[in-house]
Amino acid sequence: MQKLELLAPAQNLSCAISAINSGADAVYIGADDFSARKSAKNSLSDIEKIVNFAHLFNVKVYVTINTILNDSDIEKCTQLIKDLYEIKVDALIIQDFAILNLALQNKIPPILLHISTQADNRDIEKIKFFENIGIKRVILPRETNLEDIKKINKFSKIELEHFISGALCVCYSGCCYLSYFIGKRSANKGDCAQPCRKKYSLVDNKGKNFAKNKYLLSLKDNNLSNHLDKLINAGVVSFKIEGRLKSEEYVKNQVLYFHNLLKNYPRISKGEITADFSPDISKTFNRGFCDDYLFNKKDNIYNFSTPKSIGEKLGAIDNLYNDYFILKTDKTVSSQDGLCTIQDDELKGFLVNKAIKIKGGYKIYPNKKVFLKKNSEIFRNLDFEFNKILKNSKTKRKLNINFIITENKIEITDEFKNKSSVELTDFETAQNFDKMKQNYVKSLSKTSDSPFSVKNIIFKTEKIKFVPISILNDIRKTLIENLKTEILSKYKTKKQKPLKIAKFHKSIGDYTFNVTNQVSKEFYSLCGCEIKEYSVEKTNSFKDKHLMTTKHCLKKIFLGCDKKIEDKSLFLVDEKGVKYPLSFDCASCNMIINSP
Repeated sequence: MQKLELLAPAQNLSCAISAINSGADAVYIGADDFSARKSAKNSLSDIEKIVNFAHLFNVKVYVTINTILNDSDIEKCTQLIKDLYEIKVDALIIQDFAILNLALQNKIPPILLHISTQADNRDIEKIKFFENIGIKRVILPRETNLEDIKKINKFSKIELEHFISGALCVCYSGCCYLSYFIGKRSANKGDCAQPCRKKYSLVDNKGKNFAKNKYLLSLKDNNLSNHLDKLINAGVVSFKIEGRLKSEEYVKNQVLYFHNLLKNYPRISKGEITADFSPDISKTFNRGFCDDYLFNKKDNIYNFSTPKSIGEKLGAIDNLYNDYFILKTDKTVSSQDGLCTIQDDELKGFLVNKAIKIKGGYKIYPNKKVFLKKNSEIFRNLDFEFNKILKNSKTKRKLNINFIITENKIEITDEFKNKSSVELTDFETAQNFDKMKQNYVKSLSKTSDSPFSVKNIIFKTEKIKFVPISILNDIRKTLIENLKTEILSKYKTKKQKPLKIAKFHKSIGDYTFNVTNQVSKEFYSLCGCEIKEYSVEKTNSFKDKHLMTTKHCLKKIFLGCDKKIEDKSLFLVDEKGVKYPLSFDCASCNMIINSP
């Protein structure tokens, strides 16, 4: 069985270190430019620190260069790729075909290229194309269902990466132009303003209102934790957690949770995880969970009442009083917890001033006057005590090491036969063997601030050198640093094989191909595809354009699949009164939001 990879997001250096310590086999992170999360930038220096920590445990580091590029970006992007290769980044996650062309022409070093979900990898033929040109891995759209994953795996031997947790974009990745249309903030440039989390109304061409001021495009969060075995059997090898804009506490909780679920499968990384908390993904940011896309259903995927975190369900209100209410729950509630309820189709939230334990639940004293109703469901979207545990967690990953002491040498070894040693020939033999032995043990055991855990301290001699504690401490530090250097020197990044030309499965490309530069256009041409139209970000033309294509279908929800309607006779209306005509590709079960 192929070794599996748990792939974690990292907003920054500290998030990446926490992800690795919590059990990630790989982390993905943005550099200082060309990342689809524009606000999550990282310097080369910080990425190099992540690489040097990660590679100790055979953890991979992937850098996202997954925006579309202007012609003026090519030189800067080329230099960035060269810099990332020099610091031994394991792979790039890319969208723009210009990078494929640069690789083809040997203008960038042979760093592995993974195809981002931003490249719109819906078609099996497109995935096969990537395999044919020499790409090692493709990241599947979140919308890909289990049966299609199986078909892709049967049709192609390319590695498959799939999202298992986190936010769901309502639009197919790489196909959303709504943010750019509204305010010139392009999702394909990493600057999405998330218009899908705003309020809309649904009306028809006769003025009938089916829904008014609801979060009609806001989806719940993805959670495939109950289906990892199905994904493994379908051919997925990399299990990706979404969240490069999420907090360090979120990352710790998510990674350890999925690490525990995958613990009994062969994994690519090394080291033992020592955790000091029990993960629970319902206790950190979530909009409610669903697994609908995996099984080609969409009945539980949306929440029209709120785009915000609702957290975990606690129970229901049993009774209401002037300044408190009775909450029926079997869970522990604390003061400073954040609670919420959905009332009149809106999320209402408050903090807990005081929680008094009673039989079957709690007396809850809110911090402000809230108009609640009996039997209302109560959720907790801020677990104060759990967040405090996460913030203070000392969960670590360690490699086991041994110290071996002979008469004239101290040697350090790990379980993978890496080693380093220091000679002691300049020191005199200790007169008191037992006391000196205790000093050795005391000093060499102090590795808590290192990536190593001492398994054994072995004395292979009846004579040892007298070494002052301060010097023993320095020797320990030197040995540890030398062992780290030895491990990193043996780490080899996999190289991208030379790319080759293959026939693209489509001969004509329009604005949906997201081409904004000549280098990308040239690559398509070499592969038999003529780009007839540049992207909307380059042309600024929205006439007769699709602004969003989604499997989330409002017609199905409000009218039913069987209801026949004229094309563009339903409209999505935003809070400013702009009307977006809707059309429906029922054969593919897609809804399309068109430009006004």
